[in-house]
Amino acid sequence: MLHIYNTLTKKKEEFIPLDPPNVKMYMCGPTVYDYFHIGNARSFIMADILRRYLIYKGFKVTFAMNLTDIDDKIIKKSIEEKIDTIAVTQKYINAFMEDVIKLKIKRADIYPKATEHIEDIINMIRTLQNKGLAYNKNGNVFYNVSKYEQYGKLSGKNLDELESGSRIEVNEEKENPLDFALWKKAKEGEPFWESPWGKGRPGWHIECSAMSCKHFGETFDIHAGGNDLIFPHHENEIAQSEGANSKPFVKYWVHFGFLNINDEKMSKSLGNFFTAREVLNRYSAEVIRMFFAQAYYRGPLNFSDDLLSSAEKGLEKINNLVFRINNELVNPKQGTNPDFNIEYYRQSFEKAMDEDLNTSQAVAVIFDFVRDVNRIIAENKALDNSFFLFIKEFLTATAEEVLGILSFDTDQISSSIEKELIDLIITIRIDAKKQKNFSLADKIRDDLKTLGIILEDSPNGTTFKKVT
Repeated sequence: MLHIYNTLTKKKEEFIPLDPPNVKMYMCGPTVYDYFHIGNARSFIMADILRRYLIYKGFKVTFAMNLTDIDDKIIKKSIEEKIDTIAVTQKYINAFMEDVIKLKIKRADIYPKATEHIEDIINMIRTLQNKGLAYNKNGNVFYNVSKYEQYGKLSGKNLDELESGSRIEVNEEKENPLDFALWKKAKEGEPFWESPWGKGRPGWHIECSAMSCKHFGETFDIHAGGNDLIFPHHENEIAQSEGANSKPFVKYWVHFGFLNINDEKMSKSLGNFFTAREVLNRYSAEVIRMFFAQAYYRGPLNFSDDLLSSAEKGLEKINNLVFRINNELVNPKQGTNPDFNIEYYRQSFEKAMDEDLNTSQAVAVIFDFVRDVNRIIAENKALDNSFFLFIKEFLTATAEEVLGILSFDTDQISSSIEKELIDLIITIRIDAKKQKNFSLADKIRDDLKTLGIILEDSPNGTTFKKVT
């Protein structure tokens, strides 16, 4: 039985969907004004692993990830780049989809966009206003948090203790500094929609409430996101949705820990971040997923090249067995079929994952499995084809389909080998530069360029990109 930590109840609970075996899962997606950073990728990947494991367990998962395509940051970017907001959002939606595919994250069943749900948003705001939970001030509509008695139940924050601070917009139109915008009056030159309160656009929080309820109904199973969204975003979603519908909003709230650099949260506002595509230039998706899977999903995790390199070396041990299995199955043989209790590893894997998605222990089970299989291979001169099929089935179901840390696809394996070879050549070039052998370093750079591989030197190291 799967147990998962529920942020709402502050305890681990057995996962029982509202309508078994169906599961409705909503994940807060990106605001599409820039490339998402590797800290965002941690939440996206861990949500992907949860979704994959639910499927492994036999649940039928419908997964939605929203795309925030109207926001202050998008408007600012459109002004900076001198293009309209639609061009900005389409550019970064395309980039998001590219990076998601590269990270081996399964595509969502639904990608709702805020701009496609304006009518739903307006209807929810109107309901809140009719119930006395929202008020209009000169075309700006605010949620009155003092009217919602359970405000703070997700984050554990007390209304009396909350003060207007750096994360709360100060606005003289608000009746309470903690009140938040549901509808924003359009400023000169901004995109807008017609509404009962005049021309304007939705606030960030109401978008997720309206979109999730539109697609999943008034109550659904799982809402996931990063820890930084607990307050105020998810707290406000609850206030809006439950205030409008008078029903519980979400049964299980699942949150993922921060990715830190030098023990400080990675974020665009602090400028201490790497984009996911920058990291993908240096490490494979499998290495990145292994790096995240080896840590507890709720806790903080420090990002460093040393830790990623360690994950890469660990993955090599698994991939060596994958190469061996593929080679054996290409040239099947008859031989010994040793007694190997694969069910023990399957149960151990499931036990780890059932205990609040303990991926680090699940990875440890995979390593134990690989070690013991290698021992059997070493002890037997000829093994039957059925043994390797048996081994492949387990690794496919667990390490590939659930964790996404390996692939039996020969094209992907070749791509991984190619990357390792290029990285090796880059290391040789770096050593040549250290020894002041600049002619060799330049030759390596130029020869790679003729092969369509461009090296890019920076203070953070050397990366490469392929051109056609």
